[in-house]
This record gives sequence, structure tokens and C-alpha cells, in this order.
Amino acid sequence: MLATMENMALLDLSDELASMILDSEEAQNYKHTRQVLLDDANSQKNIRQFIRIKDQYEEVQRFGRYHPDYKEVTRKTRAYKREVDMDQNVAAFRRAEMDLQSLLDEISLLLASAVSENIKVPTGNPFFETKSACSTGGCGSGGGCGCSA
Repeated sequence: MLATMENMALLDLSDELASMILDSEEAQNYKHTRQVLLDDANSQKNIRQFIRIKDQYEEVQRFGRYHPDYKEVTRKTRAYKREVDMDQNVAAFRRAEMDLQSLLDEISLLLASAVSENIKVPTGNPFFETKSACSTGGCGSGGGCGCSA
């Protein structure tokens, strides 16, 4: 019975943590910027154009520079990518996404270190990876790089 009560307490705490994350400023900003991006017709048009040319680019890449439309499709892909990257709504959404990801990375590291310092947490963020035991930032090779993993 005791194990069941402990499990229930852990589930309650995890639900509380999840609701705290959802209520966080980062999550709210993410939801807001995502909705703004989805509601903006110009941003959506740019994204659709980029997706369409990206599909063409993938087709051209099968043949490489020998494809008759290689230069034109490559040029258009870069132009549409630049247009999407320069879109204010896309940039705001990406910033909000990175902020939320950083929050989740921090929480993951705190939870892992509460269990054991030897738990490796793949964050994808160099700021957090420098806290690992590997001097190169987490090699994943089991110490093959010379770290003290």
C-alpha cells in the first residue's frame, strides 16, 4: 500500500509541475506567438511558398547539379527561406520556441541531477552541455573522447 501512495504522490507532483510549465510565461508566450503566426495570412503564404519550393528542391537534389532546373530551384529556395526567416512572426515564434525549450532543458537537468549526477540529459543547448562530465560537452561515446564519463 505504501508504494501505491508514493506513486500517487509522485503522479500528483508531476501533474503540478506540468501545470506550472503550462502556466509559465514562456509557455504562454509560445502559445500566443504560435497563434499570431497561424493567423497572419502573409506569414502563412510565405511558409506555403517555401514548403512548395522545398519539395521541388528535394526532387532536384536527387540529380544534383545535373538536373536542368538545379540553379533556378536552388536560387528560389534560398530566396524563399530568407523571406520566411525575415518574417517578424516567424522570428518571434522561433524565439518563443527557444525560450520554452530552454525552460524544459533546465527542468530536465534539475530532475536528472536530483536522481543522480551521472544521468546525462541531451539538451541540444551548449550552455547546458558544458555542465556535463565531458569536457567537450557530452560526447555520447562512453568516454571515447577522453572524458571522465
